[in-house]
Amino acid sequence: MRTRTYYDLNRLRTFEQRFDYLRLEGSVGQSTFGFDRWINQRFYNSQEWQSVRRHVILRDNGCDLGIEGYEIHTGLYVHHMNPISQDDILHGEERVLDPEFLITVSMKTHNAIHFGDASHLPRGPIERKPGDTKLW
Repeated sequence: MRTRTYYDLNRLRTFEQRFDYLRLEGSVGQSTFGFDRWINQRFYNSQEWQSVRRHVILRDNGCDLGIEGYEIHTGLYVHHMNPISQDDILHGEERVLDPEFLITVSMKTHNAIHFGDASHLPRGPIERKPGDTKLW
């Protein structure tokens, strides 16, 4: 499995390209932390995570996949571009808190990345042309 980075992601210009780069195509109900959910709950409520989360949101201007014009108004997530495990959290792996491996996403985009359903992803504006009389 390749390591996804913000540097590489930022070189991709379109929403679709960025989504394809991040897509995991997991399955619904796939266990991540199981009965040890307390581990990720403690982590996501920590000061360290909250600080990094704020930094990433500001860096990405609160936009889905960091793309201008895809502002997120509700359901904002900071997504680990490379899946993390409970061992990563328990052993303090640096990449868990490194902005180079994080991106701002909407809830719909987050779910599509994990479960592969791109049908609910936001689409860019419709390009209008002279003489175009059809409404959206």
